[in-house]
Amino acid sequence: MVTMAGQNIPGFAVLELNGYAVDPQPLLRRTGLVSCAIAPFGSIPVNMSAITAAMMAGEDAGPDPATRYWSAVVSGAAYIGLACAAGIVAAAASLAPIALITAVAGLALVPALVSSLSGAFSDPKQLESPALTFLIAASGMTLFGISGAFWSIVVGAVIWIAKSATQRA
Repeated sequence: MVTMAGQNIPGFAVLELNGYAVDPQPLLRRTGLVSCAIAPFGSIPVNMSAITAAMMAGEDAGPDPATRYWSAVVSGAAYIGLACAAGIVAAAASLAPIALITAVAGLALVPALVSSLSGAFSDPKQLESPALTFLIAASGMTLFGISGAFWSIVVGAVIWIAKSATQRA
């Protein structure tokens, strides 16, 4: 459930925002089966990585959406190479200041953030809902012991539904 909510669904959203048709059910079934098969060997779940999807599906991966799959192929080869050299990479990364690692990770998320915000604010009649959803989630608040991520979705959905009903009437 954590993988589905934290990686798969955001990954699907990133792909759809970049114009790719996504049929989530077969993808979830396949990644779930592979995850079950490799779990006894201590592997982490296979998922539709939201961050990687954002890097591979956007304009930065190439101007032609039909050939952007090459960025995923090259990325996959790089991931395998890094996995083979994980000990060396981890030792080198431990030498870098924490602030540098945090900055690089933050910069890698900028395209995903821009794409998500552009999609969220694309409907000029529904600006309040995505704005409050983002602000409540980013606030770090908790209410009744439940994090702001949950409350942001609740508030955003209620406002979206209320505005949609008002606009129809």
